[in-house]
Amino acid sequence: QVQLVESGGGLVQAGGSLRLSCAASGRAFSNSAMGWFRQGPVKREFVAAVNWSGDMTYYANSVKGRFTISRDNAKNTVYLQMNSLKPEDTAVYYCAAGPTGGVREMKYDYWGQGTQVTVSS
Repeated sequence: QVQLVESGGGLVQAGGSLRLSCAASGRAFSNSAMGWFRQGPVKREFVAAVNWSGDMTYYANSVKGRFTISRDNAKNTVYLQMNSLKPEDTAVYYCAAGPTGGVREMKYDYWGQGTQVTVSS
């Protein structure tokens, strides 16, 4: 099993930056793909994903070039660096872990509790 705890959310002005962290416990972390999703007013959507080794990443078109996902398996932590934030990035951000990862929620078995990101205009 993997337990996930997100941190780093908060209130930021448009154009600013935030770095989200997701601390994982459990032996399966280093073998798991990791993803970030966000829940806005309507639906939860894919943001970014990274494979188990960290050498392959995937991004939603809406965040490509602004967000960077990375992981440190020695620290059991995955990060989401968010730059040039926009009001439409406002959401609750969740990290997730799964054997294969990717862009689909169903590929992830474990989820954190979420952290709120609010971007003011």
